[in-house]
Amino acid sequence: MNLKKIALIFGVILLLAGIVGFTIYQSQKNVVAVQTGRVQKTAELASVVSGSGEIKPKTYANIGALAFGQITHLYVHEGDKVKRGQLLAQVDNIQPSANVAASRANLEAAKTDAIAGQAAYDTAVADLARAKADEEQKRFDYQRGKGLYDQQLIAKSDWDVRVSAYEASASGLKQAQAHIAQTKAQLESSNQRVAQANAQLRAMSDVLNKTEYNAPYDGIVSSLPVREGETVVMGIQNSPGSTLMTVADMSVVTAEVKVDETDIINVKMGQPAEVSIDALPGKKFKAHVTEIGDNAMLRSTGVSTSQSSSASEEAKDFKVVVTLDSPPDNLRPGLSATAKVTTATRSSVLSIPIQALTVRNKRELEQQPASSGAVEAAAPPTKDKDQDQQGVFVIRNRKAVFVPIKTGIAGTTDIEVLEGLKEGDEIVTGSYRVLRSLRNNAGVKIDNSVPTKDTSQ
Repeated sequence: MNLKKIALIFGVILLLAGIVGFTIYQSQKNVVAVQTGRVQKTAELASVVSGSGEIKPKTYANIGALAFGQITHLYVHEGDKVKRGQLLAQVDNIQPSANVAASRANLEAAKTDAIAGQAAYDTAVADLARAKADEEQKRFDYQRGKGLYDQQLIAKSDWDVRVSAYEASASGLKQAQAHIAQTKAQLESSNQRVAQANAQLRAMSDVLNKTEYNAPYDGIVSSLPVREGETVVMGIQNSPGSTLMTVADMSVVTAEVKVDETDIINVKMGQPAEVSIDALPGKKFKAHVTEIGDNAMLRSTGVSTSQSSSASEEAKDFKVVVTLDSPPDNLRPGLSATAKVTTATRSSVLSIPIQALTVRNKRELEQQPASSGAVEAAAPPTKDKDQDQQGVFVIRNRKAVFVPIKTGIAGTTDIEVLEGLKEGDEIVTGSYRVLRSLRNNAGVKIDNSVPTKDTSQ
């Protein structure tokens, strides 16, 4: 009898346990496991745009060959610091030096001829003055003699002498005037030859000077692709000439990076930036934006779209230059660098994790939740963008309720919330697979244990 009661009681217990288990199973069957977080205030939220590139000096000069010849001396090595005007290299200058010497000799000879021409001109001026005085005297005698002769006070022979003397002085004056014009022309010709010799000397001196290469400013020799004994040539038309070296002014250092086309609209001149350099791990350098490119560059080739002959739908970047505020002395051009530009900052704002933000179609939100909170595939959004809403799923009475929100700036991991949520609201933050297919008003259970890696991302 007792055994029957015990068996009956045991059977009732098993039945009740089965009913409870079945009830729990049925209640959990339509529930989606989600990860959650809280809407909270962030002391400071910063929107950051990143770009990778390399260190470049703001000012640098590629010193190219200005004359044909063989390099006879290289006075610097790659990496050397140089001062403005310092001699860097010497190209064979024997022929240019000889041309300068010949031009200088021609100039001296021309100057001597000019001096002689000046002396001849001065003599001609003196002769002209003497001829004028003689002509005036003879004309006076002629005029006085004519009066006396008309009054028959002098003999005809005396009158004839005075006429001859006057005509001779007039001829002498004309000859002196012609001579001075001649010597003046000769003097001008001599002066022109001096000017010509001067110009030739300057030209030859310029050719000679182009065999010596000096530093245009204080800097560092960042590249030295040539060696002593090599022959360099100057560029002609579309053929580039030889580059002897590159001198970079490292007093102002920049990082030239590429920024994605979707982020460039937020980058402005003067915005603060932080530069990290691969060669100096663990160090950050303050900087600011000093240049923003106007032309997009194809990511695969780096060629500007303005230089491309055909349209392309591939991803594009824009050049952004940031200038380091206090660059270290050991920086070298070409070092790989990453710049993070702070495009906006907010203080004491509501924020949520970026991964919690999702987009749902209005038509999808109007549909009733199915037997399961997660659907096989979310309904594709319509082509009309006005039918899409961004928002988050808020936990209310063990259900995930989609709430449209208005967002502000986005930081590295969080995004600002302007409207739709309040501090302390519990929202669904994961997983990515669940958020992609979660329906409005679906039943959920919270599981904030450490998730396994979601390969679907």
